Amino acid sequence: MFSKEESRQLRELFWTSYGKSFPRKWILYNTKIKDFSFKFQADRKTASVCLDIESPDEYDRLLQFEKLESLKTILETEFLPEVIYDNDYFLEESGKTICRIYVMHDKKFSIHNKNTWRDAYEFFNKTMDAFERFFLEYEDFIKITE
Repeated sequence: MFSKEESRQLRELFWTSYGKSFPRKWILYNTKIKDFSFKFQADRKTASVCLDIESPDEYDRLLQFEKLESLKTILETEFLPEVIYDNDYFLEESGKTICRIYVMHDKKFSIHNKNTWRDAYEFFNKTMDAFERFFLEYEDFIKITE
């Protein structure tokens, strides 16, 4: 069991080690689309790479999600076969509902177990690269506002 401080330090070390091991400038929040961002996620049990649509306006959020849903076959067949689409994803830490398109790391992982970090880093690198290539190829379509 870890104290809050030990857990915080491990999380910090996890992310700084990732940045040093795989240095790259990712798109992440720089999509130039309001409330639309890519994220790395890691906690005590899971790791994932996400594309989040967080507009507080449900209509706008679902409209953007539907646009991405129209590209689902392309995303699955050409980039990320294991992608999951969820138009009603609840964020416990903030109490918000968002739309999330994501890929889960399929190996045993815990941010508290350094032996699982390398696999997670490789998963992050491979998966985010595929997400970004997809985004850059279809960016013009994704950015169109109705």
